[in-house]
Amino acid sequence: MENTKKIKTRDEIEPKYKWAIDKIYSNESLWEEDFSKLKELTPKLSHYEGKLSDGKELFNFLKLDEEISRLAEKLHIYAHCRADEDTANTKYQALWNKIVSFIPQINAEKSFFLPEILAMDEKHLLKEIENIPELKIYSFAINDILNLKPHTLSKGEERILAAVSDSLEAPANIFNILSNADMTFPKIKDESGIEVELSDKNYSIYITSKDRRVREDAFKTLFSTYEKFKNTFATSLTSSMKAFIFNSQMRKYSSSLESSLKPNNIPLEVYYKTIETINNNLSALHRYVKIKKQLLGLEEIHMYDLYVPIINTPDIEVSYEDGVKLIEKGLNPLGEDYLKIFKGGIKEGWVDVYENKCKRGGAYSTGSYDTMPYILLNYHNKINDVSTLAHEMGHSIHSYYSNKTQPYIYSNYTLFCAEVASITNECILIDYLIKNEQDKLKKLYYINNELEQIRTTVFRQVMFAEFEMITQGELEKGTPLTSEELCNIWHDLNVKYFGPEMIVDKEIDMEWARIPHFYYNFYVYQYATGFAAANSFSERILKGEEGALENYISFLKSGGSDYPINLLKKAGVDMTTSKPMEDTINRFNELLDMLEETIS
Repeated sequence: MENTKKIKTRDEIEPKYKWAIDKIYSNESLWEEDFSKLKELTPKLSHYEGKLSDGKELFNFLKLDEEISRLAEKLHIYAHCRADEDTANTKYQALWNKIVSFIPQINAEKSFFLPEILAMDEKHLLKEIENIPELKIYSFAINDILNLKPHTLSKGEERILAAVSDSLEAPANIFNILSNADMTFPKIKDESGIEVELSDKNYSIYITSKDRRVREDAFKTLFSTYEKFKNTFATSLTSSMKAFIFNSQMRKYSSSLESSLKPNNIPLEVYYKTIETINNNLSALHRYVKIKKQLLGLEEIHMYDLYVPIINTPDIEVSYEDGVKLIEKGLNPLGEDYLKIFKGGIKEGWVDVYENKCKRGGAYSTGSYDTMPYILLNYHNKINDVSTLAHEMGHSIHSYYSNKTQPYIYSNYTLFCAEVASITNECILIDYLIKNEQDKLKKLYYINNELEQIRTTVFRQVMFAEFEMITQGELEKGTPLTSEELCNIWHDLNVKYFGPEMIVDKEIDMEWARIPHFYYNFYVYQYATGFAAANSFSERILKGEEGALENYISFLKSGGSDYPINLLKKAGVDMTTSKPMEDTINRFNELLDMLEETIS
C-alpha cells in the first residue's frame, strides 16, 4: 500500500503545469462585477424590438448583442474551466451554474431578432446594409439568415415547435437513460480467470484483449444483453428519426438530410459522394481485414477480433517537456509562424497538463474571443498523450488565428471544419514519427495507429452515415422499421464493408442500438469528411506543394467568414469531389504497404 501512487490535489500541481485562467479574472470579485454588468445590459436588447427596419437601430442592436455575447462567453469560459479543474469545488460549481442559468435569459431577450429580420422586406433590408457602412460587415451573416427564410415559420408556428421540443427529444433521452442507467450486463472472466462486471464503459478494455476468449465473451455478452432490449431500442431510434423528419417537413425541407446540411450550405452531393467513394474503394478495407487475419495467425477472423492490436503495444514513456519538443519537430512543416504560436501557447499557460484529484477527465480545447484558447489534458507520459496534445493544439491554434483575423461575428468555425485543424496536426505528427522511428516495434505501432484511425474515423463513420441514409430514407417513404429490419440492414452493411474474409457474427447485428450519434441527425459523416480534408492538407504540405502551407494558414484564419465548403475550396480542398476521400484511401493502402514491408 505504501507504494500506491496517489493522485495529487490541485494545490500540489506545479503552477507551470496549470492553465493561466487567472488571466481572465484574477479573482472571483471581478467575475461577479462582470456578471452584474451582464445582467444590467441584457434587458436593453429588447428595447430594439420593432425597430430593426431602421439600419442605424439594427447596427446598434448588433453591437450591443456582440458586447453581451462576448461578456457572457468570457464569464462562461472562466467558470467552465474553474469548475472542470476541480469538480468538487462548490464555489466554482456555483459560478458555473450561475452563468449557465442566465444564458437562456439572454436568448429570450433577443428572441425577436430572427423573426423580425425574416418578416422584413428583403430589398429594404439589403438597401439599409448598403447605405450604412458600419452594417456592411454583417452582410454575409444577414444573407445567411435570409437564405433560411423559406424554412422559417411564423411566430405562432415557431412557438408551437418550441413548446413540443422536449417531447421530440424524448427518444434520445430514453436511449440515454436506458443505455447508461438502467441496463446492466452479466459478469465475464478476465485474462486471469477473475470474474469482472462488464459495462458499456469498460467494454473497450476487454474487446482489445490479447486473450481471444476474453474478447469473444465480452462481445457476445454485451450484444446479447442489447438484444434483450431490441424492441425498445428500435422504437426509441425510429421515433427519434421520425422527429427529425417531422421537423424537416414542418420547415419545408425536401428531406431530413437536407434540413441537416442546408443551414451550412453543404450540398447533398457531399454526403452522397462520401458514401459512394468509400463504397467504390471497400477493397482497401477488405485488404486490411485479410492482413490482420494473417498477422493475428487466425484461421477465421470474427468481428470480435477487429479491435485487438496486431502488435504488443510498446511502453513508450514521454515526459510532457519531451512531448512538447517532439511535437515541435513533427509540426515543423507548418512553418515558423505556426510554431511560434505553439511555443507561445505552451509558455503563456494555455495548457492544464496533469491529472489532479477531482479534475474532469479527457481532453478538450475551449476559449472565447477575449480569452486564450485553453486546453485541458490529463497527461500520463504516454505517446498517446503527445498525440492528444497535438490534436487539441490544432483546435486552439485554429481558434487563435480565427480570433486574431476575423471580427467577432465570424470568429467561430462550423462543426464541418472543426476537426480539420486538429487532425492535420495528427497526420503531420504521425508521418514524422513513422519516418523517423528506427525501432521496428514502435514503427509498427505508429503505422497501426494511423491505420486504425482511418478505419474507425473514415470507413466506420461512413458505414454509420450509410445506415442513417438507408433508415431515414425508408421512414420518409412511410416504411415502418422493426428491430429485425434494423438488424438486417446493419448486418448487410457489415458484410459489405468488411468483405469475404470476415465472419460477421450475428451478435453484431445489434450494434446500431448502442450508437448515440444516430440521435444527432446526420452528424457522423463529418468525422470522415473532416479527416479527408485534413489528410489532403497534410499531404500537400508534406510534399511541399507550392502555396499549400499558405492556403492552409489562410483556412485557419478564415473562421466562419464563408460557408465551410467554400472555405475549404479556397484553400485547395474541394469536398464536392471524391479526391479528398480517395487520397485518404490511398494513404490507407500506403500504410498497409508499410506494414507488410516492416514485418517482412
